[in-house]
Amino acid sequence: MAPKPVIIAGGGIGGLVTALTLEQIGVPSVVFEAVREMRPLGVGINLQPNAVRELGDLGFSEADLDRVGLPAQEWALVGLNGADIYSEPRGRGAGYNWPQYAVHRGLFHMMLYDRVVARLGAGAVKLGARVAGYANNPDGSVTAHVEHADGSTSQAEGALLIGADGIHSAVRAQMHPGQPPIHWGGALMWRGVTMAKPIRTGSSFVGLGTHRHRMVIYPISHPDPQTGLAMINWIAEITLDSSEGWKQTGWFRQAAIEDFIQHFDGWTYDWLDVPALLRGAEVAYENPMIDREPVSTWRDGAVALLGDAAHAMYPTGSNGASQAVIDARILGACMVAHGVTPAALAAYDEKLCGPVSQLILRNRGAGPFGLLNMVDERCGGTFDNIDDVIPAKERAEFMAGYKAAAGFAIESLNKAPRTIPEGARARAVEPA
Repeated sequence: MAPKPVIIAGGGIGGLVTALTLEQIGVPSVVFEAVREMRPLGVGINLQPNAVRELGDLGFSEADLDRVGLPAQEWALVGLNGADIYSEPRGRGAGYNWPQYAVHRGLFHMMLYDRVVARLGAGAVKLGARVAGYANNPDGSVTAHVEHADGSTSQAEGALLIGADGIHSAVRAQMHPGQPPIHWGGALMWRGVTMAKPIRTGSSFVGLGTHRHRMVIYPISHPDPQTGLAMINWIAEITLDSSEGWKQTGWFRQAAIEDFIQHFDGWTYDWLDVPALLRGAEVAYENPMIDREPVSTWRDGAVALLGDAAHAMYPTGSNGASQAVIDARILGACMVAHGVTPAALAAYDEKLCGPVSQLILRNRGAGPFGLLNMVDERCGGTFDNIDDVIPAKERAEFMAGYKAAAGFAIESLNKAPRTIPEGARARAVEPA
């Protein structure tokens, strides 16, 4: 009798990388995704070197990633006066064995989806199908309750269930019925993409302003050889009073540039015209910066959480998508070690839940943008020489601490063995 598949709730980045990982180690899986059609939605995200390494082990080449983004060369924080607070090389320029990539989220997502269909078959992803709940069975297997777009329901039997169904996860809601509502700390973001000429190195991630009022700007495509223009991803952010919680009707909506451009009047420098950058976007999206309170465990019997369902976090560290990739690969390694069993989920939970929960809180405290907090506290954001405000050694130590917490410290990552040894397979264990 064929082994029961691993059921994956959610066909986002985490769910699709999980499906590819399971295929690599010989474990059958099926993905249930609520949307009826996969489309290249979203704007820019970063893939840290630890995630790029894992994608390489899954067979994605740098040429593949170049089709959906470009290698990041620099990460920089700049004060409102246009002067540098901190800058450092990224990817191979920083000494990693792998690049860091800035990619268009939607194009990257579609690349993953196409690869899943190519490797697992057209039936591997069930669209218009949402996992609404689950039941752990006495024999150690799991039953997923599935709601379909046509209004019908069905049951799916699996060896395990992986809840990769995002920040509004139904799997998490059942696992932790007493969880508090989504947490909003007061930051409101507008996101968009503008065709413009890249700044600084040509592939720089720039945080500009203060911790309560800032822009994040970076390219997510190679420049057009004819025009020199690239897709520039931008995030415009202000901090409001969050004491009454989020009062809008949704968490993500289309917005007019005129709704927020006034917050960035006068942000014009000899190297960047922020208002012009904002006005150049065809569309902008408004969403609050939100996360979930950490939970004590990501596992319930034959069920485990992964990606945003497990650890939705502020995007300040640019590692939410990267962590989802790492989750999937650690999960695969645990199945190689323990078989397709709840014991594998327990090992996965033990390895990741605690450290990543701490990362959620670290990002809530501004993550690497914490340097902007320090500048603001020490000089009100105005300075002539940043070394007089925060010495270079202190700035470097602050950033090193964040990289270590996020799992992409250079030396440890470069020396680490493959997460999943080449050719490794998981033993499918039938329920007793």
